[in-house]
Amino acid sequence: MSISFNRQVIDEFRARAGKVGGPFEGGDLLLLTTTGAKSGREHTTPLGYVRDGGLLLVVASNLGAPRHPAWFHNLLAHPLVRVELGAGSHEAVAVPAEGARRDELFARVVRAEPGYGEYQSRTSRTLPVVVLERPAAEAEARAAVTPAAAGTLAGKLLEVHGWLRAQLRQVRAEADAHLAARAAHRGPGEPPAAGLGFQIRQHCLAFCDTLAFHHTGEDAHVFPALAARHPELRDALERLGTEHRAVARLKDELVALLAGIDTVEPVRFRAALDRMAERLTEHLDREEEWLLPVLSAIPFPPGRAPAPPAPETGPGRRPDA
Repeated sequence: MSISFNRQVIDEFRARAGKVGGPFEGGDLLLLTTTGAKSGREHTTPLGYVRDGGLLLVVASNLGAPRHPAWFHNLLAHPLVRVELGAGSHEAVAVPAEGARRDELFARVVRAEPGYGEYQSRTSRTLPVVVLERPAAEAEARAAVTPAAAGTLAGKLLEVHGWLRAQLRQVRAEADAHLAARAAHRGPGEPPAAGLGFQIRQHCLAFCDTLAFHHTGEDAHVFPALAARHPELRDALERLGTEHRAVARLKDELVALLAGIDTVEPVRFRAALDRMAERLTEHLDREEEWLLPVLSAIPFPPGRAPAPPAPETGPGRRPDA
């Protein structure tokens, strides 16, 4: 589809709460916003979808063309995507199905929408089936926000930290399950793949992207503003910024390992996760201890009524205390 045609469909979708006319009239359509693998810019694409039980599926058919569509390459690089359905939207982690599961899901897709079978017959490539998962960390992120912090920047910090902790825990559990399955394999039949697989890869990259976005925002906006308003926090903020750089190096190590999904040694990957978990947990705990009392007095989103002042404990503590 041309860029101008896509733009018309997107505008109509958003103006009519997900309903469009023309060739898509009456069909199941969503808008998928991905981050460009090379440009880093957002790209929104109208796509047909199929619901299978609790799963939301899209197929990288490209109408049966010999190459995968651009949006598929984007989500391989940046798995965290935005999905618009009807009048609502939510974040999702895009995970291509693999092996027998992909074949089973594709068969279900074709039963619901036979046109995808025709697209597959036009090309020698296997059409990817992508599951758009609601992040398992969402509920834990919301639960991390205390009633006293709700509606403040402290609440937003706790929400993001809750998401990071939960997502990292999930990736570590998935890596453990993969290693355990390989160790337990006996006898005939194919053992679990030697590499990590898309599920672990996509979840870990989504964690890495969120971590980088969060720390970049703090370094560029939050920390300078706090240092200007609270000089007593400057030493603490400098220490936290130094920790950001140390965590970033561990994040880069994980991303580099994930570039070789079929060749990375799972034991080596699991050890890198342990290093990340240790350093990041210490950092998040310290950041909350030092900054939450100050952030609890800053409304979020901007424009809310300010929260009552928090007890003055913690923010003036020196980073070496």
